[in-house]
Amino acid sequence: MLPPMRQLLLDLMPESPPSLANFVGDGNEEALAALADWFSGPQPLFLLWGEAGSGKSHLLQASGLHYVDGAQDPLLAGAPAEAEGLAVDNVQALAEAGQIALFNHFNRLRLAVENGRPGKLLVASDQPPAALQLREDLRTRLGSALIFRLRPLSDEEKLAALAAQAADRGLKLSREALTYLMNRSSRDMRTLAALLAALDRYSLEHKRPITLPLLREVLQHAGDSTV
Repeated sequence: MLPPMRQLLLDLMPESPPSLANFVGDGNEEALAALADWFSGPQPLFLLWGEAGSGKSHLLQASGLHYVDGAQDPLLAGAPAEAEGLAVDNVQALAEAGQIALFNHFNRLRLAVENGRPGKLLVASDQPPAALQLREDLRTRLGSALIFRLRPLSDEEKLAALAAQAADRGLKLSREALTYLMNRSSRDMRTLAALLAALDRYSLEHKRPITLPLLREVLQHAGDSTV
């Protein structure tokens, strides 16, 4: 049987799937505005690039398009041939066959758009198109996209976002407590937000104030603590 806190986290995570509303976009406002405009515009291709932790996967999964991760599916076997909307993550990890499949998909999509049918292709990579080690024809196609870089949040920005979320919940957490939480768990904002929600619920259910000992208990039960 799972420890209560770990089960609580598992229960919480499905309730907060990636969405545009729960993406912390500090410093990426221009990219987010362009992405929102793109969904209703004529351009079929949009590319986000940035280092790990910048939120690319979050936005692709939140897009509502059919999501495929090139790191998990390098052949793009999970991409439907006729998908009107496709989001391909980690395009830099595609194998040769996957690159050909994406190239062909883009050509079909462009033809569909030219004939008045809707279609969108959202792509994410760890580098801009010109630096990707991909087939030249695919790299050229990707270079024709609307291209925006996502900047990862700094530690200070993550702390500020956590503090704001805590305040929205009516929680009074010191900077020391927030730093402790961030330094001893996964640093992506979705996990941190889920931990904060779990902490709030755990505190209410056990009628205990949120203190560092309670934080340690939560993280140890969750299996995330390093102490």
